[in-house]
Amino acid sequence: SAQAQTARARPTDPGAAQVGPMLARAATAVVSAAGPAVPALFRPRPSVLRALRAGTAATMATKAKGPTIKTRRDFVYYPDEALQLVKLAATAKFDESIDIAIQMGVDPRKAGENLRGVAQLPAGTGKTVRIAVFARGDKAEEARAAGADVVGAEELVELVQSGGLQADKVIATPDVMPLVGRVGRILGPRGLMPNPKLGTVTMDVTAAVSNARKGQVSFRVEKQAIIHAPLGRVSFSDEAILSNLRALVLAINALKPEGFKGDFFRHATLSSTMGPGVHIDVTTIDPSRARFGHTSGQYRDPKLEELGSAVKVDAIALMARHRRGEPVRA
Repeated sequence: SAQAQTARARPTDPGAAQVGPMLARAATAVVSAAGPAVPALFRPRPSVLRALRAGTAATMATKAKGPTIKTRRDFVYYPDEALQLVKLAATAKFDESIDIAIQMGVDPRKAGENLRGVAQLPAGTGKTVRIAVFARGDKAEEARAAGADVVGAEELVELVQSGGLQADKVIATPDVMPLVGRVGRILGPRGLMPNPKLGTVTMDVTAAVSNARKGQVSFRVEKQAIIHAPLGRVSFSDEAILSNLRALVLAINALKPEGFKGDFFRHATLSSTMGPGVHIDVTTIDPSRARFGHTSGQYRDPKLEELGSAVKVDAIALMARHRRGEPVRA
C-alpha cells in the first residue's frame, strides 16, 4: 500500500535527524514518480500520483487543484518555511489572501480573557478599504479631506437602514454615537459597529481614516478561542508578510491578561484563500518565548547546507512542475 511504501521510505539512519529542521521534515514525505524516489515537502493527490507512476500527463487536469501539503499535527514549520509552502500551493487564478488562525489559551467566556483589539500592519493588507464616517460640521469636513468614502450623520443612518451602505470600516465621533446606536443591530452583526477600544470612536478622525487606509486590521477571539486575521496577499514579498505577522502577534500579546497562567499562544496555522493550512511552530511567534522571531535559516548546519539546499530545490522544482502540468520525474 502507499502507506507501507511511505513507511519503508522513511530514513532510519540516525544521522538523518541531524540534517536540520527543513530537511528532516522533507525526508518524511517521499513522492514515488516514474524513477527514483524524490524527497519533497508535499505529497500529490492519489489520482495525480497514479498518473505519474503510469508515466503519462493525460490525467493532469487535476493540476488546477495544486499539490496537497502534508499537514499532520506533528509537522510544524518555521514561519518562513510555512509561508513558502503556502505560496507554492496557491494555484488559484486570482491573488489569494494569506491568513493566519491562532489557537489561544484563553477562555472567551471570562470577561478579562475575551480578547479584542487592532493591529497596524506595516505592509498593509492589499485590500481596498471603503470607509464610512459618522460626523458633523468640521469633523465631517476633516473626514472628507482625509479620504473617507462616505461621510454624514442623519443621512448616513438612513442609508444604513435602507441597506445601501457599502463599507469595510465605520468610524464615528463621540457626539454622534446616539445616532449610530439606532443602527447598532445592523452594524453589529457585520462587525462594523464603532468601538472606542478599536479606535473607531474618536475625535481624531483624520488619524483614524489614515490608519484604516494603511492596513489597520481588527481582531477578536471567537468562542473556540481562535483568532483569525489577514496578513496580506500571495503577491506580497515574504518580508512584508512576516513583518505583518510580527505586528499582529505583538498586538495580541499586548492584550495578555494580568496573572495569566499557561500557554497564551497554543497553535497557529497559515493558509491561503483556496489552499491548505500549514502548521507554524508556535514558539517562533510567541513574544514571551526565547525563539520568538526565529527563522529556518538560523538553525542550518554549515556542513549540511549543501545537502539541505538540494532537497529544498528538488521540492520547489517538483511543485513548480506540478503547477505547469508537466510530468514529474526524479
